[in-house]
Amino acid sequence: MLSTRLTTAAAMVAVGIALATPLAAQTLAPQGSAQPGAAQEPAFDAATVVARVGDEEITLGDLMAMRSQLPAQYQQVPLEAIFEPMLNRAIDQVLITAAARASGVAEDEAVKARIEEAADQVIAEAYLTQTIASQITEEAVRKRYDETIANQTGEEEARARHILLESEEDARAVIAELQDGADFARLAQERSTGPSAAEGGDLGWFKAGQMVPEFSAAAFSLEPGAFSADPVQTQFGWHVILLEDKRAADAPPLEQMQEQLAADMTRELIQQRLEDLRGAAAIERFGPTGQPLPAAE
Repeated sequence: MLSTRLTTAAAMVAVGIALATPLAAQTLAPQGSAQPGAAQEPAFDAATVVARVGDEEITLGDLMAMRSQLPAQYQQVPLEAIFEPMLNRAIDQVLITAAARASGVAEDEAVKARIEEAADQVIAEAYLTQTIASQITEEAVRKRYDETIANQTGEEEARARHILLESEEDARAVIAELQDGADFARLAQERSTGPSAAEGGDLGWFKAGQMVPEFSAAAFSLEPGAFSADPVQTQFGWHVILLEDKRAADAPPLEQMQEQLAADMTRELIQQRLEDLRGAAAIERFGPTGQPLPAAE
């Protein structure tokens, strides 16, 4: 299929757009800004013929397939802005491919081996798409989400401040000042060597696993409003910790987790399919010297 062959020209398209198309450069907005026209692109007929090279036709669908292989920033550019460089690269690719076939290079044994390898990869990817990706339905992802959230029930978050000091002696001196009524946030601004000093030592909300174990154990053992009576040593230094509050962690919404959940499910399904295939096949393994290897467990 022409669109498959043209995929190899996608990198050339990106370079051509950047170097040879002023309109594309003008259209590319700074990162984070809106892309004018990207969301309201008119409908196109993929079957529209946009070029003929000898007997070979190039359709708009072929160019759209090439476009899908471009870096993300170019996929956001309106089609009109990158149409001409894409068409030029598509034509060039057809010409190069025709010249290569006419030269007989396709009969080279090394080239044949690469073609066979590429064909195997395409077939394997198509097989996985049909047998694995088809199982990653909205219902399946929702079920995994519900199971994941159920397993997270009861997990706590803490909000704390800390004052990071270089020695235990300095930390105990700060604790003494706090016991005499000093303001924790003010002492953090004045004494802490950590990056949160400017915010009065505020670390925001965190789960136990997001902090080093010694810090988490001390923070989650405190009652809200209390500070550590003894300095807490970690690899970063000596900490005095004030626990401001605790709460049950809110479950992230499905929209935030569905991409990762789908990826996890895909890996699991592929692994299971491979285990099934290995179990059904007669496999012999040999080492570099040709000696049999033990059967894989």
